[in-house]
Amino acid sequence: MAQKATPIELDVAVVNGVELNGQWNRIFQPRAISEYDLSVLEEVTAIPGAESLGYCYQCGKCTSVCPVDVVGDYSPRKVFRRTQLGISLFESQDLWLCTTCADCLRVCPKEVNMIDIMPAVREKAVMDGNAPQELLTAFENTARYGNPLGEPARRRAEWSKSAGVPVPIMKEHKSPVDVLWFVECYPAYHPRGKDASVALARILNALGVDFGILGAEEKCSGDSQRMAGEAGLFEMLAEDNIKALSKYEFNTLMVTDPHAFNAFRHEYPKFGGEWPTYHYTQMLVPRIPDMTFTQPIERRVTFHDPCYLGRHNGEYEAPRQLLQVIPGLNLVEMGRCRENSYCCGGGGGGMWMDSFTSERLTMRLSERRVREAVEYGAEILAVTCPYEVSRFEDAVKSTGNAGKLKVLDIAELLAHSMGLVTADV
Repeated sequence: MAQKATPIELDVAVVNGVELNGQWNRIFQPRAISEYDLSVLEEVTAIPGAESLGYCYQCGKCTSVCPVDVVGDYSPRKVFRRTQLGISLFESQDLWLCTTCADCLRVCPKEVNMIDIMPAVREKAVMDGNAPQELLTAFENTARYGNPLGEPARRRAEWSKSAGVPVPIMKEHKSPVDVLWFVECYPAYHPRGKDASVALARILNALGVDFGILGAEEKCSGDSQRMAGEAGLFEMLAEDNIKALSKYEFNTLMVTDPHAFNAFRHEYPKFGGEWPTYHYTQMLVPRIPDMTFTQPIERRVTFHDPCYLGRHNGEYEAPRQLLQVIPGLNLVEMGRCRENSYCCGGGGGGMWMDSFTSERLTMRLSERRVREAVEYGAEILAVTCPYEVSRFEDAVKSTGNAGKLKVLDIAELLAHSMGLVTADV
């Protein structure tokens, strides 16, 4: 490891032509560290994509918005400073605590871009075998099964059997559809994710949407794996999904997961996969006039903006428009919302590093967010990212708020109010 820098004290300082000897020059010359061995920092900035870490000039704007700093000791400014002082980012826990939420980039005057820096540096750490074991397990599951949960591909469409409405699988349907629904992993396999998928399938059928799903041909979009440092795995998944999608005729691609939304909008076109892509909330807003509501939801509801739908892709209105049309629902905003929304902690691979991060923070980010929702008097925390239902429901229990706050996907709330499902509201 490089030696840490030491303060410099000049023997003689010349100030306005006057020579000042000894301790007097301390008044006029900085005694703070002013020379560094930058070799460790340069190791990072030499990596393509990580150059902007060297732009930091320690203004601290990022620290005030970093969600991890709220529950720990972390921000891009602190990452830069520690690296500047000779602490290797490749071997530091700092490398894995960033959730790639993009709030720091929103306020940084120097455009220090952690969304590029972290995946670039993590990729090298993964290749060197320095990643947390939880993350490596998720990578291995994804490579082997096509999903980070380690579930078999043949069960990917099993959730549709309990939908009670037609959910066409493209391979069997053998006809063009208007909307191809890319369901993703957690909505296909996780128990609470499947609840939201059933709700959304019933809404689509009630609205007469001509749609289909890939079923077993679908694999994880891989965006979170990419942000966690597995670029090679992401490329493999992207190529497989593009090949599967290209076999079928459809007009619009609809996604449940904001991370998949980000991948299809910004990354898949680099590999030749480009389709009009919308998050399901964006798809449903134009159909609001066709929705018939039979069951009011007399609850105080707050909405958590997903980082990858909001800050990464600029969609703040569609989820709110859907919530606002539900009869009886009282929508309240938390202090950290929209552009400055807090983070659930699941992005950037955080979904698979809960044990690693919880040992290094005072509480999980999801727990801090649940406490905030309760502080604002919410009875329901509405979400629209598959990571969040499970993360926030666990946080409700661990913070002692069971019975005070329920976590529901917007699709569940809509379907309940339309009389299509019975949700625990």
